[in-house]
This record gives sequence, C-alpha cells and structure tokens, in this order.
Amino acid sequence: MKVAYSDAHRTHDPQSFLVRGRMQRSAEQPARADHLLQAVEAAGHRVVEAEDFGSGPRTAIHTPEYLDFLETAHERWQSLGDASPEVLPNIHPMREGGGYPQSIVGRAGYHMADTACPIGPGTWSAAVQAAHTACHAAQLVADGEHVAYALCRPPGHHAYADKAGGFCYLNNTAIAAQWLLPRFGRVAILDVDVHHGNGTQDIFYWRADVLHLSLHADPAQFYPFFAGYAHERGAGAGLGYNLNVPLPIGTSDAAYLRELKRVVAFIKVFTPGALVVALGLDAYEGDPLKGLAITTAGFGAIGAAIARIGIPTVLVQEGGYLSPELGGNLVSFLQGFESVA
Repeated sequence: MKVAYSDAHRTHDPQSFLVRGRMQRSAEQPARADHLLQAVEAAGHRVVEAEDFGSGPRTAIHTPEYLDFLETAHERWQSLGDASPEVLPNIHPMREGGGYPQSIVGRAGYHMADTACPIGPGTWSAAVQAAHTACHAAQLVADGEHVAYALCRPPGHHAYADKAGGFCYLNNTAIAAQWLLPRFGRVAILDVDVHHGNGTQDIFYWRADVLHLSLHADPAQFYPFFAGYAHERGAGAGLGYNLNVPLPIGTSDAAYLRELKRVVAFIKVFTPGALVVALGLDAYEGDPLKGLAITTAGFGAIGAAIARIGIPTVLVQEGGYLSPELGGNLVSFLQGFESVA
C-alpha cells in the first residue's frame, strides 16, 4: 500500500491542553506520526512524499476568513506583547446575530471551538501539509490505486468550515472527499475514530453527494459532547445522508463489529464511487483517552470489514495517541484491509 506522508508535521508541537480545568501537554504530539511511520515502513508499505496541491483543496472546504485567521493568528497574537507562546482563546461567543471581531483575541474565540487546538509558530504550515497529504492519497486513488493511506498530522475531523477544535485545524478527511468527487461522483465518509467527526458532519450536513457515517463513543459522556447523536440525520438536501452510531463507553470488538456491519450495509445502499475512512486508532482499549475498548486484533477485523465494501478507498489518519501498541494497531488495520482487498 502507498503511504502519503510529510515530515513537515514536526513544525506543529502543541504544548497546551486544558483537561478538567488543568493545563497539561497536548496528547497530539509529533511522536505519534513517528510511531505510525516506523510501523508502516517496517511492514513494507511504500512511503511517498506528499506533493503540494496548492490552496484550492482547502479553500473548497474552509472559509476565507478562517483560512486567513489560521495563517496569521500566531504572528498577530505575539504582537500583543504580553501574550502566551500559543494562541489560546479565552472567550467562545454565541454566533447568532454577533459581529466579526477585529481583535485577534476576539477572532481566536470566534474560530476556535475549545482549548485543545492551540496555534503555535508552525501550526499553519503543518496543517497545510497535512491537507496536501490527504490530497496526495486521494489523487493516488483517483489515478487507479485501490487504496492509499494518508499519514496526516495534525488530524482534521473536528475542524469545521470556519472553526478549529479537538486538535484539528484543516479538515483533511473532508478535503480528501471533496477532491474525489469530480472523479467518482458520490463519496462516502466512514469515521471510525473514537470521537464523533463533528466538523466533517457539519461541512456536509446539507449535501446529498457525500454520505457521512460515524461510529464513536457516546457524546452524552464523551467529546465532542454537543454533536454525534443518532437523531442527527442531515438537513435540507442532505436529510438522510448522515448516520451516527453512538456506542456505550467501553464497547469492545464484538459489539463494535456488529454495528459496523449495519453501517457497511448502509454505505452499499448509497452506492458511492469511492470511500474515505477517517481512521482513528484511539478506539483502542489502551489509548490514553479511553473511550472504547477495541483490541489490536479488532482493528484488523475492522479493516477487513471495510475492505469488503469493495470500492476505491482513501484512509486518512485521524486520532490515536501514544501507547506502545499504536503502530501495531495501524499495521493490524492495514493488514486486515489488504487481506480482503
């Protein structure tokens, strides 16, 4: 399997993560990508350097205001003179009827959903390269590869069209899906991250050309808390094109695979030309965020079940945090997929 990757992710090394009122180092560390890269190389997959696809893919998903904010936020923040090393919002306004602030402090609150997505000096360049990485894998599939894996960092599925959140800045999964549409007509997104892909859902919520499906820990008890419920089915032209499967905290392999079988059947009814998988490995039983309890072997079974859909597939790396088994979980998933494909 070809693996799109860029070492530019290292410029993003977030330090701040507010957890239950306590500040600690972010769980989204550069070492995540190191572990994943080492694992795919050891397993014999071919790593290719992600090319530059220009600004078009990100502007197709994100608003001009938001992209300008991401690109300039850190420099403007530092110009305040007494600011923290990373951009961190201290206000989260209600959007209805409000104005668009000129102050960088106000814009940070406007464009950042939470305090898990600090913006440092290298965040913009890393996020841009992650989007290029997703596009590169999508282009490989558009050019005839049955499957390609985008080793993206930072992740993306919590990023809205105009808002960062949950370690995410540019929505790599949405960008890959949009890139595939001219070639394949209809695209399905299957999110298997432990967290609901709230940003991806919102981007496509009113659309019928992209089917969004997500299996995740129940948001009644788990991030992102305010989205990911079963009643969220899409709206307008997109009504019925969104399927959420909230799972009880601690759900393990057998129950997960039963629900995945139902989701796969739903995808087949949609008959997409291609599939994008938001590949979170944080559903692992030993992941630091501890939402579900999937085993290493379970990831292999999940990969095989997805491969049986039998359509061109782009795998986009989302969550999955530092544990000794992180690389092994990725390899298990890829082996499971390739055992069928």
